[in-house]
Amino acid sequence: MRAAGFDFGTSNSAIGIVKGNSAMLVPVEGDAAMIPSAVFFDFAEQDKPLYGRNAVDAYVHGNDGRLMRGLKTILSTNLIDERTALSKRSIKLTDVIAMFSRHLKAKAEATQGAEIEAVVHGRPVRFVESDDAADARAEARLTELAKQAGYKDVSFVYEPVAAAAQYEFTATREETILVADIGGGTSDFSIVRIGPDRRHRVDRKDDILANTGVRVGGTDFDRNLSMAAVMPMLGLGTELIDKQLPMPRSIYADLAWWPTINLCYTPKVVREATEVHRQAVEPDKTQRLLTVLSKHLGHRIAFAVEQAKIDLTAADRTAITLAFVEAGLTAPTTRETFDDAIAAELMRLRLSIWNCLALAGIDADGIDTVFMTGGSSLVPAVEAVLRDELPGAAIKRGDDFLSVALGLTLEAQRRYA
Repeated sequence: MRAAGFDFGTSNSAIGIVKGNSAMLVPVEGDAAMIPSAVFFDFAEQDKPLYGRNAVDAYVHGNDGRLMRGLKTILSTNLIDERTALSKRSIKLTDVIAMFSRHLKAKAEATQGAEIEAVVHGRPVRFVESDDAADARAEARLTELAKQAGYKDVSFVYEPVAAAAQYEFTATREETILVADIGGGTSDFSIVRIGPDRRHRVDRKDDILANTGVRVGGTDFDRNLSMAAVMPMLGLGTELIDKQLPMPRSIYADLAWWPTINLCYTPKVVREATEVHRQAVEPDKTQRLLTVLSKHLGHRIAFAVEQAKIDLTAADRTAITLAFVEAGLTAPTTRETFDDAIAAELMRLRLSIWNCLALAGIDADGIDTVFMTGGSSLVPAVEAVLRDELPGAAIKRGDDFLSVALGLTLEAQRRYA
């Protein structure tokens, strides 16, 4: 049975196949092995959706349509049963996920030269924290969507465990490692024994000492930075004339989070924002909010904030350009502001690390290496948490975006070759 390893990420995705005796990642966008997890429906050609960078470019260049990104996040929320409007019709969000999965399956089959029947799918350690039933439902839904995309056999591997498999091929001695997979929607931690003498074992259950996960990731970092630096320029934190009440936060919170941006463009939300604007003490700011809603600029703000987050990995300060909202408008921000904005999320990462160590029954000094992967692991404050909690461990990185996909493909080779 031909199989693929599929890393469906909140922000980016990749797929690999077993060809001959080798596991390889598939070029899914030109020569690139990674594709943004994005779908764009052009209202003029709704039956021909665009994927990945083409989807993002179509949106940025002003095509009249609907961009969807961060869809993995909704698997464990009530949004999974929602539909989104596409000009003259609507579509289930689950169908959009299946379409994206089918698109990557087709890319893999073109490289394979044959139908692919099975998939080893990555999944976070926890789709839903502290709710096993909801977590199981999220995995079941992902199974349904994989079969809707055309796979006959679907199995799962925890994403950090997949990353450990990829790292193990570089190991020259036995180690106890903590894999920190900090992604777009979730952060997962696994403590695993690895080494040259272990990598060929068929059953590795005894080598996996503990897994924990928390629903914290890059989209949360983006949301918090947006709420701290951008949304105040659209009126968040100002007051209403009536009784000096604060501006309601709900519209801003939805506008700042990738999965809910499209929900802000409904007539009901626009009416609510218009009413708020009439009562605003600072109407120049709420007028910007109306501009964003009426021109569907939420994703452009999100991209600008995401770029600022990336800039702050190397710089102490940056400016978020918002000229597409109002000529000359910028939102200056600093790494200190960003770190303060994500402080609560960083604490949740700490708690998850502590829990993982406790479940494994080892102390921090029992960890030889921290293997960091996932795009959000590049945030300096995230690496600082790992160094603080595991000061005696070496910090190593693989491919920050492709380690999981490589590990899943190696697992597909082991299970199906």
